[in-house]
Amino acid sequence: MSTAQETSNKAMIRRLHDAIEGDAELISQAIDEIVEPAVLFHAPVPTGVTGAQALKQVWPVLLRAYPDLHITIEDLIEEGDKDVSRNTVTGTHEGEYMGLPPTGKTVTYREIFIYRFANGRIAEIWG
Repeated sequence: MSTAQETSNKAMIRRLHDAIEGDAELISQAIDEIVEPAVLFHAPVPTGVTGAQALKQVWPVLLRAYPDLHITIEDLIEEGDKDVSRNTVTGTHEGEYMGLPPTGKTVTYREIFIYRFANGRIAEIWG
């Protein structure tokens, strides 16, 4: 893979993360631009849908529960057609989430996602 393509893949991941700081419509637009509609999403997503639609349905739920949700990319590593993002996530639990009423507490956790690219778009995600 060329250096230009590597830079492009990393830029797409950063664009997706930047969109998360916006609203659900901005996130949906970024998903349409960056993610294959039939993306394989290997993460526990309780929406009952698959592909890009699963991603689109996750974010409004998270943002209602954690309106100040912030994701910091700590590391972004590329190897072949895959990029790995190690992130720190913070937010204040101000809305209902999966049956749990708001606690007002700040939540911080770390996550790792692996993105596989095909034809210039995210084709598979593990989280």
